[in-house]
Amino acid sequence: MSTPSLKKGAPLAEGKRETFSSRKLFILSAIGSAVGLGNIWRFPYVAYENGGGAFLIPYLVAILCAGIPLLFLDYSIGHRYRGSAPLAYRRASRKAEVLGWWQVLICFIIAIYYAAIIAWAAMYCWFSLTKAWDDNPDGAGAFFQSDFLQVAPEAGVSMDIVGGVFGPMLGVWLVAIIIMVAGVNKGISRANGFIMPLLIVMFLILVVQSVFLPGAVDGLNAFFTPNFEALSNPGVWAAAFGHIFFSLSIAFGIMVTYSSYMRRKSDLTGSGYVVAFANSSFELLAGIGVFAALGFMAYNANSAVSDVAASGIGLAFIAFPTIVSAAPFGSVIGVLFFGSLVFAGITSLISILEVIVAAFQDKLGWNRKAATLVVTLPVALVSMILFPTTTGLYLLDTMDAFVNQFGILACALVLVIVFGAGLGMLPRLAKHLNRHSSIKLGTAWMVLVGGVGPAALGYMLINEIQTKIAEPYSGYPVWFNGVFGWGMAGALIVGAVLLALVPWSKKSKLNDPEFAEHQKHVEAEELPDPVGKEY
Repeated sequence: MSTPSLKKGAPLAEGKRETFSSRKLFILSAIGSAVGLGNIWRFPYVAYENGGGAFLIPYLVAILCAGIPLLFLDYSIGHRYRGSAPLAYRRASRKAEVLGWWQVLICFIIAIYYAAIIAWAAMYCWFSLTKAWDDNPDGAGAFFQSDFLQVAPEAGVSMDIVGGVFGPMLGVWLVAIIIMVAGVNKGISRANGFIMPLLIVMFLILVVQSVFLPGAVDGLNAFFTPNFEALSNPGVWAAAFGHIFFSLSIAFGIMVTYSSYMRRKSDLTGSGYVVAFANSSFELLAGIGVFAALGFMAYNANSAVSDVAASGIGLAFIAFPTIVSAAPFGSVIGVLFFGSLVFAGITSLISILEVIVAAFQDKLGWNRKAATLVVTLPVALVSMILFPTTTGLYLLDTMDAFVNQFGILACALVLVIVFGAGLGMLPRLAKHLNRHSSIKLGTAWMVLVGGVGPAALGYMLINEIQTKIAEPYSGYPVWFNGVFGWGMAGALIVGAVLLALVPWSKKSKLNDPEFAEHQKHVEAEELPDPVGKEY
């Protein structure tokens, strides 16, 4: 694949697969995918609830024993088999193609609700300037639920459009589609090359402002104070492993697709370590900034940090607006925080959409623009019908919970079993990873992927099934959870099987000459001892 037509600045020959023009742009794009909304609002609370400073121990164990090894598995499959998730898995084994389409459909579900959260954050940037929630006598929570989202009293499906959400969602989709149409280098690379440095600068300013607020030290103490008794709780370890899988964008096609755009001679493991530790560093930075701000909130309310700490949506759209209203330069803090959510969300959304676009582009042989428009416009339409409505919050909450647990987790479990015990491909993939990598992998990597990975994923999946069966999720009606929870999760598998049965187009990338040439290089570059002794 190392041809003049793929060098930086040279036009892409017809039929050639796009590549990232530099390793730096791949790393920025991979970090952009990994650093999303969950890093900013999810990690601080997960750490706080699971032992504070002590949580960093299982967190680091999870990164080293599961996160990075499975990230390398995605890299090896995508880079060796040079395709989107369905194409890469199909080239590895005909029977594995269904895994790729499972991941594509997972990304479809995530994309349709992810855009809604980005739209909320965009509106809250504007609200921060005027502190609009102060007009509601019942506070920021009532403003979010009643004034902004106009949430219906019961979970269901409504076609009542909320104009304040519909408008910004439309804007989010227009931006995402424009970036996607532009392609890997002109669209995704340039967007990440601009947004990620800006996101880091904005968040650093936010953190600096937060740590100097009155009461910030109390917030940081709450966040970092270790509760070592929590380490004896299996649930804490499960929380750490679960967070890492979601945080690093593992096992839902993103890293398989992105690594397929890397040049043939690429440092896969070195890049992977940079991505993993950059992602974790951003999460720790987010924890410092968020809990310093919550410390100020507790100080201002004359209460404990535990009384004001909230997770997920509550943290972002209820707790933080309260901080904006009370803190010095609160509007600036609000714009920085919600602006960071917008930028982090956009970079993740385009990586999610790329999984879907690349899959149909590879299977049907469409050009970039046609594949993007045919795929993203229906995704945007479904998103715009379901989520800017009075019942959008219920739908988002349920679909997010079930697609994460019974989509990503279940798919990841099947993936490691298939490529480990089923196909026995881990030694071959280790050889591929080691060819041009600065850090060599050996037996330890294969044990972690084939042993620790299935054990951790299996435990979490069984635990989640037991929890969801024991009582209806969030107290929603049984029919609602059945359709948009269990039904949606099951439909992903059925849909994946049906898509795998669709014949590959004669114009598809399945047997293209470029891949055949790539395979010749792969075979020619076998090292005498390709599997090293290091992890």
